[in-house]
Amino acid sequence: MTILSGESQAGDNPGLLPTCPDTPNCVSSQAPDSSHFVAPFRLKVPSSQGWESFMRILASQPGTKISRFSANALHAEAVSRVFRFVDDIDAVLDEAAGVIHIRSASRLGYSDFGVNRKRVEQLRLQLQQQHIIV
Repeated sequence: MTILSGESQAGDNPGLLPTCPDTPNCVSSQAPDSSHFVAPFRLKVPSSQGWESFMRILASQPGTKISRFSANALHAEAVSRVFRFVDDIDAVLDEAAGVIHIRSASRLGYSDFGVNRKRVEQLRLQLQQQHIIV
């Protein structure tokens, strides 16, 4: 697991992810519009166990490093293999609701050819296979 340092600043407001830009290269479980929205991860396990498992699985993705984290928020960076594009991944744990909210966005460009949505759905599949989320 690659985790670089502590203390996330996932958003300016606790529990909120940064908003998606108007471009189609971002998905978020807190997005108000359907083109950017992706469902949050609904936990089947205690929040702390789910958060630890989520961080471990996220950090195991190729080219992904968690750069800031806390007990309920994180920021990670995913670097593409060929062109070395960087995507930002932010997540917050909502213990009261039993969910992990997630946002994945490209730093540059307009379209990402669905890479960020695929990343989130791949994480969802891995978490489901390990019986962490519904």
